[in-house]
Amino acid sequence: MDVIFLKVLGRNGVIILIGIIVFYFTSRNSESLFEWIEQKTFGMRDFILEKCEFLFYKIEPEKVTYALLGLTFGGALLLFSLFTFTGSITLGVIFGGLFLVFGWQIPKPIMNKLVERRKRKFQSQMVDGLNLMSSGLRAGLSLPQAFGMVVEELPDPIAQEFNLVLQQNRLGVSLDESLDNLNKRMGLIDVEMFTTSIGILRETGGNLTETFDTISEIIRERVRLEQKITSYVSAALFQGRALCLMPFFLLLAYGSTDPKSVKLMFTNPFGLAILAFVVGLVFLGGFFMNKIVKIKA
Repeated sequence: MDVIFLKVLGRNGVIILIGIIVFYFTSRNSESLFEWIEQKTFGMRDFILEKCEFLFYKIEPEKVTYALLGLTFGGALLLFSLFTFTGSITLGVIFGGLFLVFGWQIPKPIMNKLVERRKRKFQSQMVDGLNLMSSGLRAGLSLPQAFGMVVEELPDPIAQEFNLVLQQNRLGVSLDESLDNLNKRMGLIDVEMFTTSIGILRETGGNLTETFDTISEIIRERVRLEQKITSYVSAALFQGRALCLMPFFLLLAYGSTDPKSVKLMFTNPFGLAILAFVVGLVFLGGFFMNKIVKIKA
């Protein structure tokens, strides 16, 4: 009982000592620390709000700020508590500190993924949209009326984007400028080709219906080629990710069969150094494999 009591007392003493050190450091550097937190919070908040505007998500800035603070500090505290109560205070400090520093970046790839998915969906809807606009122009409708058909007949996101173009045009923005704003928002080659052709043909004259049919065929072939490339790339990405995860599965297997040998890696300083080196190599290998496999259009 005395040994257990001393162990618990020693562990609590280390936790208290770490708390005192952290409190001393934060009090001495409170100004620069709060400046860093403000920069990370509001910088990432503005990025999230910008992407939410693109995605047509309505969210209050205060909620984003609170969510970022809760995610970062809450995640760091959770990691520190988990490792501390399992008897590894050093790992708790290391992983909690790393999460506190890099946890702000967690929403960034998520938002970028949502934006990329919306752009791909818009691109796949362009063929139907161009065919519908071409049919409307053949029936004698004007270009804004053809855009209105897209808004009424097709689902989001293409309906939302063309509705935004029409709203801007109704508020006094010229149609060319509204289409240029659409091109800047989407940042796609197909949209640039679409908006540029409309601008040229409106100035010089020409058959928009034939141009839309041509663009539609080009986009259809491009999408078909991209889908073919994506199927090959996905298989290679799966192989690369499996190789990156293999060391962690081996560590889990050894930990379940011989926990004592694995425990040294998490408690001994030399073992921690080896673990950090291996994790760094795994991430570095994954980064290069990702760069090699992915093909930019």
